[in-house]
Amino acid sequence: MKIGVVSDTHIPESATDLPSELLQGFEGVDLILHGGDILDCAVLDELETIAPVHAVRGNMDHFPRSYGLPEKLVIEAEKFRIGLIHGHGAPDGLERRVIKEFDDVHCIVFGHAHRPFNEVIGGVLLFNPGTPTDRRFAPYRSFGILDVADRITGRIIRLD
Repeated sequence: MKIGVVSDTHIPESATDLPSELLQGFEGVDLILHGGDILDCAVLDELETIAPVHAVRGNMDHFPRSYGLPEKLVIEAEKFRIGLIHGHGAPDGLERRVIKEFDDVHCIVFGHAHRPFNEVIGGVLLFNPGTPTDRRFAPYRSFGILDVADRITGRIIRLD
């Protein structure tokens, strides 16, 4: 199973559209996870033309449809449980805060910091795809792919 992961799209604030490289990179994915700060529901509609989408509300999400999005969610992918949350507070220590939000998961997908992160901590893969549209606070624009097979692994795809 292949899962596309994106967060902090901030459309139309940071860009008018999702980057074509991201849309091409999501071709063939089985599922898409959006870690919040969507800003415009058209983003979710566009992603849903590629694959089913699960999304959470970020701190910048104030469009009407966003209030129906959960703040956190657990998704089953094959034999794995993936926690999905935006995150909050200062970027430093964000990983410690999001890991406290879930019990019994194999992976936590989060956003908020705009910084890509792909590391196993305490047996849990913590995965932040970064942002595909905004270089503010980010070393480069990016999105991610989770590969689910005998184990779950993440790849950060750099756009710059």
